[in-house]
Amino acid sequence: MRDFTYSNPTRIHFGKGQIARAALEVPTAARVALLAGAGSIRKNGVYDQVKAALGERLVTEVWDIEPNPDVATVAGAVTQIRAERVDFLLAVGGGSVVDAAKAVAGLALTEGDAWTILSKGARFTGVLPIGVVMTLPGTGSEANQAAAISNRATSQKIVFLNASCFPRFAVLDPETTYSLPPKQVSNGVVDAFVHVLEQYLTFPAGGALQDRLAEAILATLLELGPLALEKPEDYEVRANVMWAASLALNGLIGAGVPQDWTTHNLGHELTALFGLDHARSLAAVLPAVLEVRREQKQQKLLQYGARIFGLSEGDEATRVTATIARTAAFFEQMGLPTRLSAHGIGEEAIARVLDQLKAARRLRMGERLDVTLEHARAMLTRAL
Repeated sequence: MRDFTYSNPTRIHFGKGQIARAALEVPTAARVALLAGAGSIRKNGVYDQVKAALGERLVTEVWDIEPNPDVATVAGAVTQIRAERVDFLLAVGGGSVVDAAKAVAGLALTEGDAWTILSKGARFTGVLPIGVVMTLPGTGSEANQAAAISNRATSQKIVFLNASCFPRFAVLDPETTYSLPPKQVSNGVVDAFVHVLEQYLTFPAGGALQDRLAEAILATLLELGPLALEKPEDYEVRANVMWAASLALNGLIGAGVPQDWTTHNLGHELTALFGLDHARSLAAVLPAVLEVRREQKQQKLLQYGARIFGLSEGDEATRVTATIARTAAFFEQMGLPTRLSAHGIGEEAIARVLDQLKAARRLRMGERLDVTLEHARAMLTRAL
């Protein structure tokens, strides 16, 4: 395992009724911006709980933050927040709302074109403090420094990392997930599952504990993901899924070990070009990525197959094939197709994705930086 520094400053308030804890986290004199999506939090009672926690604080509201938040939406929020002289952001919703809040937090204190700043490293002059009330587990954005922002005008999507964008605190109340549509539950489970695999399915690096932590999250999601669909108001199921999704991308399991984000790189381009849900792009691409890279990842694929699926019989090639098939079967069980053709995406998409990768200068990907555009072409072809 490599030397590393691990620091996660996000304080987590987990459990029933924890939204009230925001009253202790948000300064009493703060001018707060509440950022939210299309309005589901008004229907499930979360909005009322948040407003009660904020009490007499001055609050401005920023609504209609869309999935895969658009830079135009972010820029509009920045204008509103500057005009209201906001000094604290509270993101209430899923990962897209949190990602938008991270971008707004930095852009509000940084002069210049929003897309230029974000796409060139998000070097902010300063960052407003952020709090989170998470209602849709999956992205892990409530406890990390990353954010994904889209530019629909140019069909681009970028991810930026800025250590100043860690939320100060995050509330995770599993009961807020009871009213989620099944599609969003499925997307969240698969998103978290792939987050783990991208940090785990690389090559042996002496990270025995990290491997076991990753396997614990994988096993939890495999067992409880389907139950989250079958029993939408089972508190223990929803609580464990929510915690697993947060741990999947809070930096812990990836500390000191190699990581491979090829699937995410391809998936982001598919989302930007075709509007495909993030998790559904991952489910369609990951099995193909594993097939193309099965030799390079063989040792970890065999370990994954044995420890997670109990695949220990037969020759190595057979076990690797079975492991990839079992992974795809789980995605299908959760309702996510594992072929791009199921989303109406055909062979003509391959050149467009490769052009996007070239434009973004993603010419070398993978844990060893040896995944080329030709490998990407093979992966996309196999994913059709």
